[in-house]
Amino acid sequence: MIQQRRFFLARSGRMTLSAAAVAALAGTAVGRAHAQSDMGQDVDILNIALGLEHEAINAYQLGATSGLLQKPVLDVAVLFQSHHKGHRDALIATIQKMGGKPVSEKSLDDYAKALNAASLKSQADVLTLASRLELGATNAYLGVIPAFKEGTLGQVAARLAADETMHWTALSSALGKPLPTGALTFGA
Repeated sequence: MIQQRRFFLARSGRMTLSAAAVAALAGTAVGRAHAQSDMGQDVDILNIALGLEHEAINAYQLGATSGLLQKPVLDVAVLFQSHHKGHRDALIATIQKMGGKPVSEKSLDDYAKALNAASLKSQADVLTLASRLELGATNAYLGVIPAFKEGTLGQVAARLAADETMHWTALSSALGKPLPTGALTFGA
């Protein structure tokens, strides 16, 4: 999943106008063929995002069932997990609408190993993990916006990034961490 996250972030940095895009603007048959290919690229990006949402859902599941979270933090974790389930459902619907096949969720054990859940010994450990994942998702969603060929997907990514930023802010506050002092903190 870390490699997928890096790939997701790396892809988001590309902002060049390809020959295919120029041809599509010219309305040629080649451009139309490449436009279909571009939709496949959008589906690939959405599937990586879906993988991140699967990871977040399972990370919150691990935290919620760990016995380490106290109320009201446990309630917040369950709420954030429900947000990620909403993200997942929206991404699956979009991928299917675009003719793609959504990536499957792995087992909870697979996520536990990938996230090193065995190292979680306190509520602060769980919150730190969740905060790190939320910040990574925020930056991934913001960074990928220019890579989408379908314009409305950028708006969806921005809305998802807003949720992730809210999650990160709440978790950071629960950990007693200060808010960022500088502007333009996210997406860099």
